[in-house]
Amino acid sequence: MMRKPLPVLAALCASALALSACDRASDAAFGDRVRAYLLEHPEVIEEAVQKLGQKREIEAAQAATSAIETQRAALERDPRDFVANPNGTITITEFFDYRCGYCKVAAVEMAKIIKENPDVRVVFKEFPIFGEQSDETAAIMLTDLAKPKTLELHDRLMAERSLDDAALDRHLRAVGIDPAAARRAAQAPAIQQQLVDTHELAASLGINGTPAFVIGDRLISGADMEAVRAAITAAQAEKIVG
Repeated sequence: MMRKPLPVLAALCASALALSACDRASDAAFGDRVRAYLLEHPEVIEEAVQKLGQKREIEAAQAATSAIETQRAALERDPRDFVANPNGTITITEFFDYRCGYCKVAAVEMAKIIKENPDVRVVFKEFPIFGEQSDETAAIMLTDLAKPKTLELHDRLMAERSLDDAALDRHLRAVGIDPAAARRAAQAPAIQQQLVDTHELAASLGINGTPAFVIGDRLISGADMEAVRAAITAAQAEKIVG
């Protein structure tokens, strides 16, 4: 039978409580025993680290759930955001960056979700975190020039392996947008403020990477599209039962 290292260590720690705080010799001896035990059983440290990680994940999930409820309107009903399937009854909010490789992977599945699920609203949150090119692209996508072409441009930019100014201009022209005019429009203070607001919203939810999805009370970090699909299915089932 496999030995359980943590209970043994706990027993050692418990025995320390019986020692006098002023008994330096006993304290030193106990410390030597603990050190020797850990050197002999390094898996104890690994197990402790795993448990600490699990505890922190649970705490982060609980904090995110509370923040999501507080920020629900900003997440789902900000009139400045582009929304696919606006009449849907289930909402997914995605935070993304056009230069994020994992966002590009997720984009293929998100395009299918939008097409196959008219009951699912998808809120696009431009969340540039990969430098000036990301900032510029996100700002351009928020202009009135780009909004009518959002889905087409979104698919094009997510499929672009190396997004630079030349590639951005090429895709803008392909959908009938003048790049120079788009760059001028992107400097509008209201657009810059929207990007600031999105970064603040992400920070309030503990989001520091892309992609990130909010579905109901759940925050899904990374391109875990299986989890996204499962959350959609669960939300659809709740609607039927409700």
